[in-house]
Amino acid sequence: MKNVSMDAKMDFLRQAEKAMADRVTAAEMDGIMKALNDVLEGYDMQAVRFMDDGKDDLLECYLDAMRVQNRSEKTLARYEYMIRRLMAHVKVPTRRIMVYHIRNFLSAEKERGLKDTSLESMRQIYSAYFNWLQRESLIEKNPCSNLGAIKCAKKEKKTYTKADIELLTQECRTVRDKAIIHFLASTGCRISEMTGLNRDQVDLEKLECVVHGKGNKDRKVFMNEVAGLFLTWYLNQRKDDNPALFLGRGGVRLEPNGVRVMMKELQKRTGIDHVHPHKFRRTLATMLIAHGMPIQEVASILGHEKLDTTMKYVVLDKTSVKHDYRKYA
Repeated sequence: MKNVSMDAKMDFLRQAEKAMADRVTAAEMDGIMKALNDVLEGYDMQAVRFMDDGKDDLLECYLDAMRVQNRSEKTLARYEYMIRRLMAHVKVPTRRIMVYHIRNFLSAEKERGLKDTSLESMRQIYSAYFNWLQRESLIEKNPCSNLGAIKCAKKEKKTYTKADIELLTQECRTVRDKAIIHFLASTGCRISEMTGLNRDQVDLEKLECVVHGKGNKDRKVFMNEVAGLFLTWYLNQRKDDNPALFLGRGGVRLEPNGVRVMMKELQKRTGIDHVHPHKFRRTLATMLIAHGMPIQEVASILGHEKLDTTMKYVVLDKTSVKHDYRKYA
């Protein structure tokens, strides 16, 4: 055809040759390029150029892909927020971001007082983003490929003791709060999983329920008799028809932030360090492992796909480790 763009054709052939350079022999390359040249003779081609006009659609492509993979909207909002902060700082389109842009941004955030753990979390988000773009052939190279992990000081993680749970229970001012403490302690639920439950989803006879967790997945969790008892007392004293398992102020469904506020008040009254919902998950994982439950089953209860994630929750009892060393060494 007469309207064939030679520039577009040659650009396509150069890119094709570059892509196959390490995969085929020289003789095979000649044959392939001749065949491509013959095929393209019958087509009208136009070069498509991406303009640096301030618009950046790659982030939307990434978020759409993650949404298809059932990432939660909360997670997607965090990804978008972190990536847009990077883009606002570097002031160049995604395709032109280099490793020094990211290093400069992380350095600025460190000077601003951000903790190393937060910086590492940001680095992981950026690495995943650019890695996806590279796999999709939307960029040639992941600028984070040479950006090493940020070393973070490892703090000793703590769990609640039985005495802590007892003290927290005593300082609760309502039956609802006592039910929350023991529900979290016995099920290991995430705070959002607990607040998302409805009354009819909990079987108080079997002491179990099905929660909707991360990755849009349901899983069965179990509670002990104490948690079942407090939960029964709480539900029996309610006169409303709200389906939510736990209610906050105004008779509406209790939100995660409401649980956090309650925990902070308990921390002040009890003097226990770091009273927060997620600590119950770590406590349950540690207790179950210490009592001999297989880690695969613990992972199932916590809703972890990888055993490595579960192990990060387990806090080893140093006294027990010393005892076992003396026993087996």
